[in-house]
This record gives sequence, C-alpha cells and structure tokens, in this order.
Amino acid sequence: MAIDRYKLISRHNPHLKEIDYKSALTIGNGGFAFTADVTGLQTMYKEYLENGMPLCTMSQWGWHTIPADNDEKRYTLKDLAMTEYDHAGRRVLYAVDKKSGYEKIYNWLRENPHRFNLGRLSLYCDGRRISSEDITDICQRLDLYEGILDSSFILHGVPVRVLTCCHPSSDTLAVKIKSELLDKGLLEAGLSFPYGSSDITGSDWEAWDRHETQICEKKIDCSKDMLLCFKRRMDDAAYHAIIGSDSNLNVRQAGQHEYHFSIRDDKRLSFTLTYSQECPGFIPSVTQTFQESCAGWRCFWNSTGVIDLHNSADSRAMELERRIILSQYQSAVQDLGPLPPQETGLTCNSWHGKFHLEMHLWHQGYLPLWNLGKKLIPVINWYIQHLPQAKENAGRNGYAGARWPKQTAYDGVDSPSPIATLLIWQQPSIIYMLETMYQIAARKEADGECSSYILNKYWILVKETADFMVDYAVYNRKDGIYELLGPLIPAQEVHDAMEVANPVFELEYWRFTLQIALKWAKRMDKHTDMVKWSHAAQNMAGPPVKDGLYLAHKNCPLTFESFNKDHPMMLGIYGLIGSDRANPDIMRNTLNKVLECWDFSTMWGWDFAMMAMTAVRLGMPEQAIDLLLMDLPNNRYSISGSNTQDLRKELPVYLPGNGSLLLAATIMTAGYYGCLKDKPGFPDNGLWAVEYEDIYPML
Repeated sequence: MAIDRYKLISRHNPHLKEIDYKSALTIGNGGFAFTADVTGLQTMYKEYLENGMPLCTMSQWGWHTIPADNDEKRYTLKDLAMTEYDHAGRRVLYAVDKKSGYEKIYNWLRENPHRFNLGRLSLYCDGRRISSEDITDICQRLDLYEGILDSSFILHGVPVRVLTCCHPSSDTLAVKIKSELLDKGLLEAGLSFPYGSSDITGSDWEAWDRHETQICEKKIDCSKDMLLCFKRRMDDAAYHAIIGSDSNLNVRQAGQHEYHFSIRDDKRLSFTLTYSQECPGFIPSVTQTFQESCAGWRCFWNSTGVIDLHNSADSRAMELERRIILSQYQSAVQDLGPLPPQETGLTCNSWHGKFHLEMHLWHQGYLPLWNLGKKLIPVINWYIQHLPQAKENAGRNGYAGARWPKQTAYDGVDSPSPIATLLIWQQPSIIYMLETMYQIAARKEADGECSSYILNKYWILVKETADFMVDYAVYNRKDGIYELLGPLIPAQEVHDAMEVANPVFELEYWRFTLQIALKWAKRMDKHTDMVKWSHAAQNMAGPPVKDGLYLAHKNCPLTFESFNKDHPMMLGIYGLIGSDRANPDIMRNTLNKVLECWDFSTMWGWDFAMMAMTAVRLGMPEQAIDLLLMDLPNNRYSISGSNTQDLRKELPVYLPGNGSLLLAATIMTAGYYGCLKDKPGFPDNGLWAVEYEDIYPML
C-alpha cells in the first residue's frame, strides 16, 4: 500500500505557541528565502538578532561587493602576497597567511563578494514597530504540504492573523493580514532596506548614505489596482522590490529607505512583494501566489522519496521521522537554487555568504537518491560554467586539470584562508555526485537516453577533476605508491599542513572516485585517460593503521590521544564511501574507539550522520540510530527542523547537518550497492516498522 504522504508530512507541521528564537520559520523556493518571526513577518528583527537568529530575506542572486580603495575598485589574488611551500619538490603558492602590508587586501578578498539582505518586512502599530511585549496568545503553524505560514496573535487586545507564502518559481512573497486594527488605521506593514554587509545579517542599517532607493515607473503585466516599484542600488548591486496589491494602499515614506503601507475602511490587507535583479515582466497576484505555493509543494512531496516510521513501537521513531521530513523541507526551501548552498542556506550569512564546496555533497548528495536528480542539475551546471576558474586555480601552481576551491562565491574564485586554500577533499565530490546521477538515471530508464546525456555533458568535469587529482598525488618511486602530502589540510582540520601525509579519508576518497572516473572513461571509450588514472588508483598508498585502528594520517600516531576532536574522518571510508580496502574489523574497532575517547563537543552536525552510515555498513543498526539521535549541542534539531550548532553562535542553522541526515536515512532504508539486507539501518527487534518509497541505494 502506498504511503499516505499528506498524513506523513502534515503530522510534522511546526507549531509555535510562544517565541522560540531558535525556531524562526523560513519559507522560500530553494533560491530565495524569507525567514519570519512569530508575526509571520520580520517585525521583531532586533530581538531575534540579539538572541542569535537573524531575520533575513536572501536570494542566490543577491551579491554585493564593497568597492576597494584602488583604481579598479576591486582586488584580485594577483594583488596578494602568497605563502610559498615546497610540495614534493614543486614550488607552490597559496593565499594562506595574512602578510604584513597586505592585511587590507586579504580581508577584502575574504569578505567580497558577499550575500546581502534584500529587505525587511515588518508590522507596525500606531507608527511603532511591534515588540514581543505587545503580543500574547501566539499560535503559529507552518503547513509543510502547502508551504503556507499561518501566524495568529493578540495585539493590544485585538486579534491579528497573518498568512505568508512564497511563489515556487518567482521570488515573490504573498501576505494576507486580517485585523480590526487595519480598519482603524492603526496597523500597517513596513518595508525597509539596508546597505549590504559581509556579517551574519548581510545588513548594515547605519550606512544610509551609501545606497539608493527610488520609486520608479515600470510597465509590468499584472492585474492589480496598485503597483509600487522600488529601484535599489548599492555599489555594484542593483535590484527591484515591487509591492503589488489588489487594493489601493496608503503609502508613506517613514525614512530614507523605509516605506509603510496600510489600508483604511477594510479589515484585510493583502499584497505581494517581489524581489528581482531585473524588473520582471510579470508579477503574480496574491491569489496566484498562494495557489502556486500549494500546487508546488504538493508536487514536491508527491515526487520526492519519503520514509514512514509512524507504526514503529520504538520511542525514538517519531523524532527521527520528524527530523527527516523537516530536513527535506529545509533543503527544498534553502538549498535548491542554481548555486551550491552556503552552510546556513539562505537564512543568513556564514563565512560572508560564501559556500564551501567540500560541504556540497552533504547538502545535496541525497537528491538523486531521493528521486530529485533534476534538482541537482542547475548546480552541476555551475561547475561547468566555472571550469575555467578551476583550471586557472590548478594551473597557478602548475597542476593539470581543475582544482575546485573550498570557499568561494558565485564567481568560483578561491578565498584567502589559513585553511580553505589547502583543503582538498572537495575535489572528488563532483565525481561522486555525477556517478550517483548516472546510476539512478540508468536504473530508472529503459532506453539509456538520460544516462547517455549525463555522460556526454558532464564527462569534461570528470576528466578535468581526475586529471588534477592524479597530478596532485605524489608518486613515490621507491615504494611504487601515490601519496597525498603537505601542504594540505585534511577534512579533520586540526592538523599542521606540512606534517600531514596520507590522510586516511582523502586517500580512500581519491582512490574511490578515480575508480569511478575509470568507469566513465570506459563508457566514453577514452582509453588514453584510463592509463594514468588506473595507475594512480591501483597504487594509492594504503590507509594508515596503528594498533588495529585507522589513523587520521600517516604521521599521526597519537590520533586518539592528542587529535581526538573535530571530524573523525577515518570512519568516512566505510560510511560515506564503501572502500574495498577498509577492513570491517579494524573499522569496528575504530568506531568503538571514537565512541570511547572522542571529544563530541567539537563535532559538527554532519559528523553524527557520517558515523551512523559507518555503523550501518558494519551491521550495527542500533548504534546507527543512537548516533543519529545523540543528544549533544551540535546534533539538535529545532522546532523549525533546522540542525542547530548550539556551540557556534555564527551558525544558528546548519544545513549540512540536515542534508547528511538524509544521506544517512538513504543507507538505512535502501542500503548500498552490494548490500543484501533490506532496511539495514533498522534493528530486527520487532520495534521498527519502516516503509519507504522512491529512495535508491548509495554507492
């Protein structure tokens, strides 16, 4: 019997009866998002920010660059003094150290371009922004199945209800407000605009003289009684914010970049707010936006994979099901635009709004496995578009192929960092994700058309990435092996770059994805590429072992005494990937040692899912569930469904935690290639009743 998806989704609708600063609710369409407080808008901006949760409106196209103080008004990596290293006899340069005299350039390159907050939409009563002290009887629900945020409260003794939603294909919000305070002229909505900033809020509310807001006349196709278009400009960024309403609104300017609008002799105020880089040719109405939100979310929930645990007797089942459903929602709202996502999605700025490519797999690697492979294609196309920058990044130090940056913006340019420029584990992930796309396409189709398209279009990404990986690996002629040597920072970022040799996860990830590249070369009949790749894959240095345990890297005998913090990446070689060189007995000992001695307070949200995947491959399903639900500060999920990093104030939400949970749920249900057991991540103890649909095995 098919899973009743409406019941499954609806039983996890977030419901707030009081202010919870960790659970501001976000609506959006994957490339545009609006995070609201309990009023359904961004009314209590200051209070939420003081408690660690910015209320932003962000898009994947909204980037800003503060002009540099040179003639070009911008710096490039050529303006920076690099740090020189010896990489196995090769002189290499990286933007690592902030050298004396270059501090300004270094900081500018790190902070620009950055995402910015498009605007703040708030409620005002009698000309004053409403605060938490003004409202009582809060009741806020997010209808996941239709994408509608329903917020009710009592304001100065009078009921107010606000409905908010987002159009699935237009960066348009629709708002419906109902209250007798509107009829009395006491309640109004306000829209204000900040200058861009690289900080967590993406907003500078003090630099009022550094940006422009103009009301402009535009011909736009719509059936509205009123259309108000604001043209925004700050330095290199320009965009439009357009208010549309089926009624004639009263509009007044309340500040240089702030406008209020209200309605008289009516208890209802409805309007749309559309953000766009270019002035759009069409603006959807309030009714159309609500209708399209409902249709879009119903389509999403009826096409994605789902897991139903509600018939389970285990007391943990409903919390696990809740986290899975809400992780799907958070990903769909914040992580499905045309660029790789940043770690805080579109909630706020993390690392100046730049995204981290080593996190891309954790964010979106689940998509093909959950019947959503088409959602990944726009981001894969970003790699195609920025292949020249990746080749330049590799060529800067004489390497072949394409070296993907760790921390970057829409432009694909590496950001200076004491860590990011030396990180390498983002390299194999594009090959891993492409193989997953190919395998699922081949599994689902009859004529091979889609999988052939994937091969032909994306072969260039596999080739250029693999070419760099082979050239970067150092061939040790004496021992006949390829090694990964410093300067490099492994995924466990606590090691000295020049002391690292053969980090265990990178070794196996390198080998695993080079083997995939060989399969692609064979499918494409590219025999010349197979020779060098095959030699490297067959002769990659073995994973370092000491006392029956996998080490962080070859030169780290005290892995479990002095380096037992941050990511326990040795577990990833038999979890995220299933390395055929991983010894299950050694891996089981290693997992048990990590559980015994690791500093769990230093872990990140995705570590728990990674460890759970290892437990599944080891045939330890009870341990897998324990790990996924371990109650630790960085493994908690708010009422809104966001993974929170309670020990890191700069990460009020953490989307890699949500995406990695969905990868773990994949291997727990559909298993992995070569797995002979159904639902290998759930114990056979009679307490778990697991149903799932449209989920495919991991590699």
